[in-house]
Amino acid sequence: MDNRFKHIIDGYFEKLEEILPSKRIDLKKSNEGIHLSNNALYLLKLIVEKKGFKSIEEEIYFFKKVKSEPLSYLVYFSEVRSCELLMPKIGLGNQLNFLEKKIKRINKFFNRNWDFVHYMEQELTYLDVQYFTRSNQVFPLYSLPEACYLDPKFFTSHDMLLARIKGMNKFILYLQELIKLFKLQKHKALQIDKPKRALVWSASKAALTELIYALYSSSAVNNGKEDIKGIASAFEDLFNIRLDNIYKTYAEIKSRKDSKTRFLEELIIRFNNKIHEDDSL
Repeated sequence: MDNRFKHIIDGYFEKLEEILPSKRIDLKKSNEGIHLSNNALYLLKLIVEKKGFKSIEEEIYFFKKVKSEPLSYLVYFSEVRSCELLMPKIGLGNQLNFLEKKIKRINKFFNRNWDFVHYMEQELTYLDVQYFTRSNQVFPLYSLPEACYLDPKFFTSHDMLLARIKGMNKFILYLQELIKLFKLQKHKALQIDKPKRALVWSASKAALTELIYALYSSSAVNNGKEDIKGIASAFEDLFNIRLDNIYKTYAEIKSRKDSKTRFLEELIIRFNNKIHEDDSL
């Protein structure tokens, strides 16, 4: 990059880093981005007006690679500002519909300009003289924030279209992050509103005690680092039950004359029966 422009672009990106880390850019940040981009473009314009270019290659490089950076961010911050201003204030459904319409509008823009998008994505150069030198200017018929740079000394037929494409690509990522954020909020809201059905332990407390001690003995909870009391507390919360003195219940289980593990053995039998029934269907 020409040293005349390098210090402006380097300083621009250094200040830009203070704005961009935010996932969602508020009106204040977008206004700062617009002001910063406008200032960088103004400084670049002064240099071009005073000193011009030494060759066509230098001119092409400037309008294709240099000017398009702050100009694309001007497009980006202008779109973000407009989005935040017009965004429905309430209703996640309304906000998501608004953002989906924005995405559709951007897709139409890319479809209208598919030939130039393809040219840039393939990194072609055979039309650069036509697209990025000032000898082939064609003024667009639309009025956009970047239109203030339609000065014949600071404008080519396609440099603003390139900046708009690059700006829209950035804006797409911003919209996708917002959609992801709103969908997450919607999911959380649905989970909060969803009525929770209580689980009720309908077997005996001794049966639950067998299960708790079996889980503890097999180190199946927290890699064996959870104690009996912790496992019991979790089950009490899950089934809304009080186990009273679980250690006493365990002592009673150990003193049984018949099988010590009635419930666990019954679980094995019932589970095996279930498997056989399913296999026979």
